[in-house]
Amino acid sequence: MRSTFMGLETARRGMFTQQSALHTTGHNIANANTPGYSRQRINFEQTEPYPNAALNRPQVPGQVGTGVKAGSVQRIRESFLDVQYRNENNKLGYWEARTEAYTKLEEVLNEPSESGLSKTMDQFWQSLQDLAVNPTNPGARSVVRQRGIAVAETFNYLNHSLTSIRADLKNELSVTEKEINSITYQISKINGQIADVEPHGYLPNDLYDERDRLIDQLSSLVNIKVDYTGSGGGSLKIAEGQAVIKMVSDKGSELGILVSGDQNNDVTVNYDQNDGSVTGISVGANPIELVDMNKNGKLKSLVDSYGYKDSSGKVGGVYPEMLTNLDDMAYTFATQFNAIHEAGVSPNEIQTGLKVENSFFVDPGKTKITHDGFSGRIQLSQEITDSIDNIATAKGEQKYDENNDPYVDATVGDSSNALDLANVFTTPYKYNETAPDTEKGNFRNYYEASSAGWPYSLRKQSGFRKTAVH
Repeated sequence: MRSTFMGLETARRGMFTQQSALHTTGHNIANANTPGYSRQRINFEQTEPYPNAALNRPQVPGQVGTGVKAGSVQRIRESFLDVQYRNENNKLGYWEARTEAYTKLEEVLNEPSESGLSKTMDQFWQSLQDLAVNPTNPGARSVVRQRGIAVAETFNYLNHSLTSIRADLKNELSVTEKEINSITYQISKINGQIADVEPHGYLPNDLYDERDRLIDQLSSLVNIKVDYTGSGGGSLKIAEGQAVIKMVSDKGSELGILVSGDQNNDVTVNYDQNDGSVTGISVGANPIELVDMNKNGKLKSLVDSYGYKDSSGKVGGVYPEMLTNLDDMAYTFATQFNAIHEAGVSPNEIQTGLKVENSFFVDPGKTKITHDGFSGRIQLSQEITDSIDNIATAKGEQKYDENNDPYVDATVGDSSNALDLANVFTTPYKYNETAPDTEKGNFRNYYEASSAGWPYSLRKQSGFRKTAVH
């Protein structure tokens, strides 16, 4: 027999359910600016009808509805949009870090400018032209020496600045590595909390939101794929379960498991013990080839900027390539300039009668200029620093008179060798020994291609070609 107050009870249940919906709406409004919060709603469900099904013949014509109840509180979130956002966020993380690395590179190279390497070399070239006009002028010789010092110091500055930024990139790599591991650890702990709540028939929406916020953050650092496994027990069908996060390649193939249940695997960046280049990345004990992480997330972007060594032992990366280009430039210029200078004759040689091979630029502590890192070490020779009369502006030969006394057959007013020194700037050379023979250029060509803000190899990939001199 129906209760006398059945209608009042139905109304009461309806008001309480609607009141729950109002409370949820208020909760949504209160969290409008909470990072990662997802709007929630009450899922209304009909309550059990009266009477319950039984073997006895019912005393009423049919089952009567008893009202409504709040079945569950569910958050409103589109998983498809999550996937799209994380894919784009991954690309954004890569290119933002890339842009920052290039910006710092441009700030150091600072071309065109009144204080960059190009301007310094132009001033050095002009001083040699002035000296060729009046080789006996001590003022012109002093200017050549000072301009030579400026060239060496500019090379040193560029090398040391780029090396310093590269060291900063390594520190940022370490910070990013720790950030990834911190995020995966937090997600694994949230997975454990969700596994404790869901089997009791509840939806831990706040835990879902925090987990998704961390996953979104992780997606900017590395390329990931997220799957879910059920928590079992009395979990609702709409329960999301525990997240399983995998690092994947740009083609979607699995590279390593970052999070599974309440366990996580740390990401480790591996370095070469000799030159410090990145040799690979590991997820737990699983090594990952860098080639499988093409343009994926901030971590890979930092590796591409800082420098890496592939399986064949070849070193690549924005800053290593730029430093190599700078060394190529300094090495080739210094060796060609020295070759002409050593062949020439200075006033001191004419005075003493003995021809010596004085270098203009040297590699301190070494008897011969070596390539790697030379742009950071290049200096004027001690002979030029000590005396401007050791600058070889003339051409001449070592000869002996009838008494077998040595003398240099040259005149102080001869400026032919000074002109040859100035022509080093316009003579085409092969700056990179591994480049094809057709890729020769004078100093200006090579500098414009390799140091005007973008590494030559990257400009070449985008269709830029260095001026070729056949």
